[in-house]
Amino acid sequence: MASSVLPLASASPSSASRSSLENNKKKLNLGSNSLSFDLDKNHPFAKAKSFSRISMVASVNVSRFEGITMAPPDPILGVSEAFKADTHGNKLNLGVGAYRTEELQPYVLDVVKKVESLMLERGDNKEYLPIEGLAAFNKATAELLFGANNPVIKQQRVATIQGLSGTGSLRLAAALIERYFPGAKVLISSPTWGNHKNIFNDARVPWSEYRYYDPKTVGLDFEGMISDIKAAPEGSFVLLHGCAHNPTGIDPTPEQWEKIADVIQEKNHIPFFDVAYQGFASGSLDADAASVRLFAARGLELLVAQSYSKNLGLYAERIGAINVVCTSADAATRVKSQLKRLARPMYSNPPVHGARIVANIVGDPALFNEWKAEMEMMAGRIKNVRQKLYDSLCVKDKSGKDWSFILKQIGMFSFTGLSKVQSDNMTDKWHVYMTKDGRISLAGLSLAKCEYLADAIIDSFHNVR
Repeated sequence: MASSVLPLASASPSSASRSSLENNKKKLNLGSNSLSFDLDKNHPFAKAKSFSRISMVASVNVSRFEGITMAPPDPILGVSEAFKADTHGNKLNLGVGAYRTEELQPYVLDVVKKVESLMLERGDNKEYLPIEGLAAFNKATAELLFGANNPVIKQQRVATIQGLSGTGSLRLAAALIERYFPGAKVLISSPTWGNHKNIFNDARVPWSEYRYYDPKTVGLDFEGMISDIKAAPEGSFVLLHGCAHNPTGIDPTPEQWEKIADVIQEKNHIPFFDVAYQGFASGSLDADAASVRLFAARGLELLVAQSYSKNLGLYAERIGAINVVCTSADAATRVKSQLKRLARPMYSNPPVHGARIVANIVGDPALFNEWKAEMEMMAGRIKNVRQKLYDSLCVKDKSGKDWSFILKQIGMFSFTGLSKVQSDNMTDKWHVYMTKDGRISLAGLSLAKCEYLADAIIDSFHNVR
């Protein structure tokens, strides 16, 4: 029946029609509202102007999820959403840490394309991996991190399982801490990668911050860092960025790493490394793993989360690992068994495609050398952009301000020293999208855009307070 013929008035019904209506109730549902029609579809009113009563009853269904509030947008990923909506010709996305070419386009490594073609030719299947992941990947990633001849490898003292990139590996380690070190606190640098606190909060692991960034020097607050690590309860976990600290780009010197290791050892703390940029920071896999190897060489037990998002460009493949260095092979075996037990109800088993890419590249000398050359190229492009930005700032800024801190930083990120309101000016006036803490990703910058960015930074720094 067309809705246009449904009457909205009523006439006095006969007893016969009333009985017919009562025995033939029909309900029409429209969205969350229910319209109840006491209607006999065979009743003559459908064809005549004289009709019986129609009753309309509206009801609203209240959601069981009514108490769930809207979550705030992610502070980093939200930058990309705003960037996409901007139509300005000079806009720059310096928020998300993903490598871009000089043309500011995403980049898939040539060696990755080559290995994927080989895998396709071979016809690898898509069967489930074991809970701990691909054995060849686990072997390759531990050896890449510590060195194949490292005693911790030779003595089988490393419990390694494949994780869901860096985030998933950190989350698995947090679950291990929560279960087997109840009440233990994790010390996190101030500032740190935005997701670190979320991970430990959701794992119900308490954390506190140690001083790291000195806004006065736009450098490392080393004395504050050492003091806070010393003051922490004995047996705390100390979260350290293995290289290319995110978000500051400021790393300790080799001598400072030695002192950090001294204090951690004295306090019986457990070092916990996040290694997201091995080979991508300096261009050298060995140099970028030096801090981790220093602690392992001292015989310390430690945790290391790894990621292959940056150094192999496998952002969407979610490939990483959690490594736990123990004092004995027996302890490592037991720890691995419990990591698997924790992983099983989280995600059951990890993805295979990216793990095969890593295992094939690291396991083949020719492909491995190709990868190292491409990493050097990517790291080199970022170094060139960093140098060009510094040069542009020095030429354009007549105030005499020292911008050399930019050259002292490493990796894809740079802390500009800009405040929140100055960062807002970067976006609102100059269409430069970045996080509100003043961090920029140099991977999203080209040599051609360095002078424009320098103008934006100088204007924001000097003219906005």
